[in-house]
Amino acid sequence: MDIQIPSDIRPRDGRFGSGPSKVRPEALAALSAAAPGYLGTSHRQAGVKDVVARLRAGLRDLFSLPQGYEVVLGLGGATFFWDAAVFGLINKRSEHLVFGEFSSKFYRAAAAAPHLSEPLFVESEPGTRPHVEVSDGIDLYALTHNETSTGVAMPVERPAPDAFVCVDATSAAAGLPVDASDFDVYYFSPQKGFASDGGLWIALMSPAAIARIDEISSGDRYIPPSLDLSTAVSESRKDQTYNTPGLASLFLMVEQIEWINAQGGLGWSVARCAHSADIVYSWAEQHALAEPFVKDPSDRSAVVATIDFAADVDAAAVAKVLRANGIVDTEPYRKLGRNQLRIALYPAIDPEDVGALTRCIDHVIDALP
Repeated sequence: MDIQIPSDIRPRDGRFGSGPSKVRPEALAALSAAAPGYLGTSHRQAGVKDVVARLRAGLRDLFSLPQGYEVVLGLGGATFFWDAAVFGLINKRSEHLVFGEFSSKFYRAAAAAPHLSEPLFVESEPGTRPHVEVSDGIDLYALTHNETSTGVAMPVERPAPDAFVCVDATSAAAGLPVDASDFDVYYFSPQKGFASDGGLWIALMSPAAIARIDEISSGDRYIPPSLDLSTAVSESRKDQTYNTPGLASLFLMVEQIEWINAQGGLGWSVARCAHSADIVYSWAEQHALAEPFVKDPSDRSAVVATIDFAADVDAAAVAKVLRANGIVDTEPYRKLGRNQLRIALYPAIDPEDVGALTRCIDHVIDALP
């Protein structure tokens, strides 16, 4: 199927993947310039430790962290952090709000842990979001700020004054609003809103979270060294990681953090993503053959948009033609199994390119047989 999209309607950058996401060319240029004295050097020496220090300071500024909150990082991404949290953050029993593939994974990790009680499972159908059930005996509430698989976002709110709140912000961080007073742990990876590569987890931790980690690690629970959050805290305070990190990932993430802060910080990036979201959702709502998958506008994500298409439009064919024309990674999440496109709207993605994408989709739909 050879459908050519005219060059004058194509986006300047055709990357719309929900992760790994678009990396800004300016960040790559900065990495290339720094590479001779940075890549291939020891992560225990000043060159890399200075980058980690910039990362931690930049995140403190970006999220306006209160006194006593710390920026902690380790290797492995959010999947590793779920396992680390099972060993080092949950005392006995957690509650998990599940509304898609990624929000279910932390629940499954906690449910499989022999040293924990069966977690409370609160689920809603894909395209909607569940609500916290405040319950006795719950010592960690596991929330997901943005469900990457479905394009549903939920506000981060502390359900009770003494509730311990742990938030998966993997695809939300830097693109959705959040107040640090509403969480104890807010964790994410670099390959989405922070326009970098994967392989790291970063967590913003309250004093209560640090105290919880200290309490558990000083007890008799076995914790694998690579998943020991007390080690991650102590190493992060020295601006380093327990073992060797991906140096390019660190550098590119710092470039993105400092770029956002220079533009105006979290308020600026949240507004930029909201503008992109308004473009794509308004287009879908006015389209005869498309509609937002998430029906409640208040639940629609401003960083990952999911758009359903009528049965007579083959969304997979649309995505295939877009890819052939250099517009990539608009395919839906595979396990959701819907006739839809999934479009990332992270801060690095220019809202003008989002508008161009909608015009390209229209062109492809009209050209399909």
